[in-house]
Amino acid sequence: MQRDDLRNIAIIAHVDHGKTTLVDQLLKQSDTFRANQMVQDRVMDSNDLERERGITILAKNTSATYKGVKINIVDTPGHADFGGEVERVLKMVNGVLLLVDAFEGPMPQTRFVLQKALELNLRVIVAINKIDRPDARPDEIVDEVLELFMELDASDEQMDSPFIFCSARTGIAGKDWRNPANNMQPLLDTILEHIPAPTGDENGDLQVLVSSIDYNDYVGRIAIGRIERGEIVQNQEISLCDYHDRSLNQRAKVTAIYQFDGLKRTPVEKARVGDIVAFSGIENVTIGNTVCAPGAPEPIPFVKISEPTVEMTFSVNDSPFAGQEGKFVTSRQLRDRLYRETLKDVSLRVQDTDSTDAFLVLGRGEMHLSILIETMRREGYEFQVSTPRALIREIDGQKQEPYEELTIDVPEESMGAVMEKMGLRKAELQSMQKTGSRMKLVYIIPTRGLFGYRGEFLTDTKGEGIMNYIFYGYGPLKGEITKRANGCLVAFERGESITYGLFNAQERGTLFIGPGVQVYGGMVVGESPKAEDLVVNVCKKKQATNTRAAGSDEALHLSPPVVMSLEQCLEFIQDDDLLEVTPQNIRIRKKELDHAQRMKQLKRGQK
Repeated sequence: MQRDDLRNIAIIAHVDHGKTTLVDQLLKQSDTFRANQMVQDRVMDSNDLERERGITILAKNTSATYKGVKINIVDTPGHADFGGEVERVLKMVNGVLLLVDAFEGPMPQTRFVLQKALELNLRVIVAINKIDRPDARPDEIVDEVLELFMELDASDEQMDSPFIFCSARTGIAGKDWRNPANNMQPLLDTILEHIPAPTGDENGDLQVLVSSIDYNDYVGRIAIGRIERGEIVQNQEISLCDYHDRSLNQRAKVTAIYQFDGLKRTPVEKARVGDIVAFSGIENVTIGNTVCAPGAPEPIPFVKISEPTVEMTFSVNDSPFAGQEGKFVTSRQLRDRLYRETLKDVSLRVQDTDSTDAFLVLGRGEMHLSILIETMRREGYEFQVSTPRALIREIDGQKQEPYEELTIDVPEESMGAVMEKMGLRKAELQSMQKTGSRMKLVYIIPTRGLFGYRGEFLTDTKGEGIMNYIFYGYGPLKGEITKRANGCLVAFERGESITYGLFNAQERGTLFIGPGVQVYGGMVVGESPKAEDLVVNVCKKKQATNTRAAGSDEALHLSPPVVMSLEQCLEFIQDDDLLEVTPQNIRIRKKELDHAQRMKQLKRGQK
């Protein structure tokens, strides 16, 4: 049976190429919203973090109706660290809309998601977005996209994919970029024409591959997937099985079924072949499971998700300020929260360690793990994290480390500084291309070579550089890579920072704190220009005498402190540092807080 009244499509692209803005326009122009309804920009980015950072983190489902056909749309993340989200949602759709920036062209993530779509033999529509950019070069981008198709061994049918030129921000689209229509109808028409309608046996036994998981405090886990065969009915008995775990054969009952209608989930009593549905009632369902009719377990093969390449240690906060600011502070609460995250995020792994207070968290990159840290901190968790480390594997008796393909787009005058830093970080130049006054450099670099580089890169390029990376593969272990040449300014004692103490300390380096901040011995309060750490007393007061009044401190002038974001702190810390994360503060500290003990350890290390 073919469902001509339905289309399932995913929007895939590199980060910041306009996927979420395009979904906004498709929803608006298909009359999903009332004429007088107030709708915020990037309506699909429902998470606070997504709206703040301007990136999509979680794949989300919505739908629009056009010419009597329901179009289920999946908005996917563009950042390489969330590639696992993209890989699994592609199993829910029959085609993809590949969005490419009209100036930047195909980027690393574009190649990654397109390759996955071609491997699954999905139909592709290429949309060249942002044609209203003054520096847009649509004709050249078409050639670059076709070259990418050829490099990825696309079939003849895939090579004939239609091209649509659009501007998601202004809501225009057309087959000729010089003369687009003043609406999105050409794109919507192309979706109906080119994306195949879902097919399947409506009378067969039920089969649904779970591609996504949501969680609700009232009903527990909610499974999301496309019905491959049969129909699903409310209160139906089902059997849960898994392609990789043949021992799984769990019986359950579907208590509620929802379909996506615009931005809402609408309860329905039943759904049939091709529908993308959300349903609850199955207690231990997870991504990759197959929901079948009872007595007929037939698991569907599930795409293997990319393995993690970076690890960090999450541990209970044991600083002198432990437990003062967080709502959830115990090891049990921390462990439960981390393992709960793995239910939704298939690219994340959590492992117990020898210590009951520490857990190993493995992810796809610094961004992937920093989003988890920020989310937990906003939920009221208090904990400590170590510096990110690349996952070293032993392959054929040889130690190997992960490598990334790094694409850098910089102004020509900044190229020398960038190439010098790349050399220090053991990167190998693959190609160099000039576009106007900018240079595009492609490197293969060890994953650990990227740790702590983004801040330096923005400084070297005066904020005009663009860098993107994607997992390349495992290769031989490279030599030592120095992460940070400078040492730290470390607080000497517990107390409150005083202007007088800070004034003396700022002569020895750059400060991270201002006056009136609570500090403790071993806490990092600044950066030293020298290679070794310096201990400073920021709580030191000026002695008041008959000739020296306490109020004369007001004459001292302090330089504004450098306030670092979570990502910058993760880039800054080294192996002997920890990052203390609480709902109110982010503090860098030494692993060993006692200064005398640190000196002994340093001397032992030098011997």
